[in-house]
Amino acid sequence: MNMPQAEAQPVLELRSLSKSFGGLHAVKNVSLKVFAGDRKAIIGPNGAGKTTLFNVITGTLPASSGQAILFGSDVTGWPSHRRTAMGMARTFQVTNLFPKLTVLDNVLLAIQGLHRMKFVLWRPLSSYGDVHEKARRLLEDAGYWDRRNVEVRNLSHGEQRQIEIVLGLASNPKILLLDEPAAGLASGESREMAAFLKRLDPALAILLIEHDMDVVFDVVDHISVLHFGEVVEDGPTDAVRRSAKVQEIYLGTG
Repeated sequence: MNMPQAEAQPVLELRSLSKSFGGLHAVKNVSLKVFAGDRKAIIGPNGAGKTTLFNVITGTLPASSGQAILFGSDVTGWPSHRRTAMGMARTFQVTNLFPKLTVLDNVLLAIQGLHRMKFVLWRPLSSYGDVHEKARRLLEDAGYWDRRNVEVRNLSHGEQRQIEIVLGLASNPKILLLDEPAAGLASGESREMAAFLKRLDPALAILLIEHDMDVVFDVVDHISVLHFGEVVEDGPTDAVRRSAKVQEIYLGTG
């Protein structure tokens, strides 16, 4: 049973995290706590600094000031691979799969890339029992085991986006950062993505950037609104949804 948040240690904590490019302040003093099992979103108009913030959180970009705390450790200066080893995973806006390989082979390669293993050129990946078993478990949990031998290029765009998330789960993360998982999806595919995200392990912390507000409102329970790099609204989904400020600066109703 999870401890109350007042007693639990955050999976991820941002303390006045900032990123500047010369005189441009892309991210300004962002503070945020994400606990195990949280479903949180960062929203905001284009240019608000959302992806830059993700890049700083994951170590792709160095912070200009502030701290990123992962499982109680200050990882602000750490490279991305060390954060991954600690239990952080991330997906990107652009699909990064091998289209001519099968769903199973894509997952096997993702698992292979995370472990020190001796591979023999003429030995198929499927012959490595522990790797294959982990791939099977990931695909069964995601509902894709029956499509394991389908080449990725023959999947719909929405299905490919879901497989991207499965690959993100290959490292057994405790926190998953999703960069616009519904980007480019039709309305029906967006609903399928929301349903897919809601089926993920409830103990997994999820922090997502998303423009599709139907997905946001359906999946998350807490929203931070970023505007010109600053958090201007933060709170439960329903409260943020009703916020006049958010409707004005993000939803375009002002």
